[in-house]
Amino acid sequence: MTAELYLGLMSGTSMDGIDAVLVDFSGDKQNTVGHFNQPWSSATRQRLFALAHPGDDEIERLGLLDQELGAAFADAALRLLDQAGIKSSQVTAIGCHGQTIRHRPESPLPFTLQIGDPNQIAERTRITVVADFRRRDMAAGGQGAPLVPAYHAAVFGCHHEQRVILNIGGIANITLLPTDGLDAVSGFDTGPGNTLLDGWARRWLGTPFDESGAWAEGGSVRQDLLARMLADPYIQRPPPKSTGPEYFNHEWLANQLKGNSLDPEDVQATLAAFTAECILRGIAAQAATCERVIACGGGVLNRYLMRQLEERLTPIPLELSSLYGLDPQLVEASAFAWLARRTILRLSGNLPAVTGASHPVILGGVYSAG
Repeated sequence: MTAELYLGLMSGTSMDGIDAVLVDFSGDKQNTVGHFNQPWSSATRQRLFALAHPGDDEIERLGLLDQELGAAFADAALRLLDQAGIKSSQVTAIGCHGQTIRHRPESPLPFTLQIGDPNQIAERTRITVVADFRRRDMAAGGQGAPLVPAYHAAVFGCHHEQRVILNIGGIANITLLPTDGLDAVSGFDTGPGNTLLDGWARRWLGTPFDESGAWAEGGSVRQDLLARMLADPYIQRPPPKSTGPEYFNHEWLANQLKGNSLDPEDVQATLAAFTAECILRGIAAQAATCERVIACGGGVLNRYLMRQLEERLTPIPLELSSLYGLDPQLVEASAFAWLARRTILRLSGNLPAVTGASHPVILGGVYSAG
């Protein structure tokens, strides 16, 4: 059987680097041919965080970073192909999500913006690129996110068991997979995943994240602070809904902490409890009859957070996507390889029940290899 190769490129809301995955869709089940991770340098990451918030000279900084990231995405793709022993001519297309620097679905004129110039990627790799996935859904009245639930349904859907797919990236989102097919699939962003936890660790520990959640585990949850966080309007809002670090960020946290002098370790413990509670409330409100939760994303490495979820979900089992053949770190990049294939085949990629769009649409722009 001839391979049907697509390459997915993803940098998520944690802004920690590029995940690149090469996927063969020729068989009954997709096969991961290879993968590669390229962390962002500290300087690039700082520039991305700065651009994700309003500031001076944004257009100049955006243009420069757009080109820098385009070249970096192309380099990651080429390094993956070299590692896998695959020629560019063997790959049908690259699906590149890019790096989100603004996501404003609730704006009077809703918009979303991802950078990482796809022209650079197509030129450097000589592979057709599908990019800018979110804006067509927004044009059809949707939130442009989350887009991964359609992929979750294709890979993890089960006709005899109701499942929830939990992705914990910078933002956490859940996909609800009932037994009666794609039309009944739903999903939404529950709130922050790693973004507040990572930001607080950077401030007080000087590290990119709280390794395994050990710092949070040593603190005490402040119930008054937790209640204040859970009263946020986003948490109360019913789906469809999506959010990002432009909402849940250090300014948001500073407002929650205003007038309080708390031990930083206790704040970290409370942030972990907040992330867990948002996820648990989302599942309880929208998927109370689910029979299994399958987790993926960088947040699964936070053992303290995962233990909180596991204890609260019992007797519902909480499992990792690796038990189903997909590395938790590669699910989103694989999803954009899958979405690129949908676009190339002229098939819709969004789920209106998830995003709120008025109808299914073919996602993304296509940047030809030649």
